[in-house]
Amino acid sequence: MSPALPDGDVPPADGALPPSVVPRSAGRAFGVYLHVPFCAVRCGYCDFNTYTATELGGGASLAAYTGTALREIALADRVLRDAGLPPRAVSTVFVGGGTPTLLPVDDLVRLLDGVRGTWGLAPDAEVTTEANPDSVTPDGLHRLAAAGFTRVSFGMQSAVPHVLATLDRTHDPERVPDVVRWAREAGLRVSLDLIYGTPGESLADWRRSVEAALATGVDHVSAYALVVEAGTRMAVQVRRGELTLPDEDDQAAKYELADDLLTAAGLRWYEVSNWARTPADASRHNLGYWRGDDWWGVGPGAHSHVGGVRWWNVKHPRAYADRLEAGRSPAAGREVVDAATAELERVMLGVRIADGLPIGELAPTSRAAVAELVADGLVDPRAALGLDGTRRVVLTRRGRLLADAVVRTLAA
Repeated sequence: MSPALPDGDVPPADGALPPSVVPRSAGRAFGVYLHVPFCAVRCGYCDFNTYTATELGGGASLAAYTGTALREIALADRVLRDAGLPPRAVSTVFVGGGTPTLLPVDDLVRLLDGVRGTWGLAPDAEVTTEANPDSVTPDGLHRLAAAGFTRVSFGMQSAVPHVLATLDRTHDPERVPDVVRWAREAGLRVSLDLIYGTPGESLADWRRSVEAALATGVDHVSAYALVVEAGTRMAVQVRRGELTLPDEDDQAAKYELADDLLTAAGLRWYEVSNWARTPADASRHNLGYWRGDDWWGVGPGAHSHVGGVRWWNVKHPRAYADRLEAGRSPAAGREVVDAATAELERVMLGVRIADGLPIGELAPTSRAAVAELVADGLVDPRAALGLDGTRRVVLTRRGRLLADAVVRTLAA
């Protein structure tokens, strides 16, 4: 069961945006997120808005989905124009899910062509698709690259069979080096996603997974702590005592091991859960989220943010398709972000990236708290004291493990 949508104001049926978005969008990059809500199998830990590919029909089916999403792209173009926003070429496109590569390659290309034909792509646009290791072929990856995709993010999660089994992941871990090689041969940048803290995963298991990812020669790794959300099958297993979650010390040890191994291999953290070999290997689309850029989220349950207005679509693919077929916006709710919320989010997201937050842009009480954070070993004293010439709040590794505490201190 995916989480409930947040509360918010009722959006207009046509999706119209208020005039305030024009000045608040000035200088912001524009990205597009395309949500493909289909998976071959639903993993027990997953609370994303996804459905098995065969359980839906009509305009919500896998076969009809691309045409439905293209309707929202056309609606988005009209809404942005009617709001008076100047045309902006798309700087990043991210196709996520779900398993986007369950769609035929031709449909993924149609989606990208829809974005390109509507807004244009910036000359250096980053175009990413997520994929499972068992959902791609060499030919398909070459065709995606030829169509303009530049990056693929594979859901590796683990290299250990019993860990994958607990996560309900069905791919063969021995296939991962092959798909990485195929993608790189096609000219795509490659990222591998890992999960740590699965019930029954030892520190040695986790080391094996990180080392297996690095052995592929990949230039980007994401490592996320498993969070068991209410309503998932794994949450039920934990509640029944069938699975035991690791404690915080175990999670911290695994994060530190990953950071040690990735750093030794030449990858550097640029966001709390993400490491890249060079700045060019970082996910520019995700950096856009963390830096507060604008983006339009296409698809059921997708979230958008334009000029300080945030909204989210209805969750069920059939309701989503029905609204678009009727010429209505699929938005279920929205909010205009006020100044206090915007500042809190700027701090909350800004401290997560290695660039950090300029101290001079913090409120006076927050600036005064930086010394306390340095003393507690949570903020790098070299950055905080300006020895690198910048005077920024940059987290130490201990600070990354306690990022929420840093945010609470700075936002107090």
